[in-house]
Amino acid sequence: MIHQSPILKDIKIKTNLKPGDLGYIIHKHGVIYSEEYNHGVSFEAYVAQGIFEFYSNYNPVKDRIWICEHNNKIIGSLVLQHREKNTAQLRYFYLEKEYRGIGLGKLLMNLYMDFYMKCGYDSSYLWTTHELGTATALYTKHGYRLTEELNTNSFGKNLIERKFELKS
Repeated sequence: MIHQSPILKDIKIKTNLKPGDLGYIIHKHGVIYSEEYNHGVSFEAYVAQGIFEFYSNYNPVKDRIWICEHNNKIIGSLVLQHREKNTAQLRYFYLEKEYRGIGLGKLLMNLYMDFYMKCGYDSSYLWTTHELGTATALYTKHGYRLTEELNTNSFGKNLIERKFELKS
């Protein structure tokens, strides 16, 4: 049997939540960041806390979650979370390894930017680490600029946390 790479047209992107979605996104962040970046359990707890905050303050006019599914399995996500002063935060962007490089990340960023513009936000920001070069390249292509760096020992290892901001 020949294994075929997934193609973009076969992926469903939904913006509604069903029971289990948020827990699965938390789980996958924990697993992927442990396997690929050696993050500890504290990272999964951090994601769980943030996902709870997102859901607790969810406003469908200001917030959006994009959940990518292939063959009824979640394979990626992205969140736009409203913040004070007409600002949006980009969070929880992940794709399963076999779905990277097919244009899905670019599509999600375009969906994020379209919703961001539609909502009339003045700015957007995100936090990431120095280890995520491919993601950083995608953010900078959309106008995000590095504005802050912090040396931390977050998530069980030494990291450089980076803040990127976009001004409208």
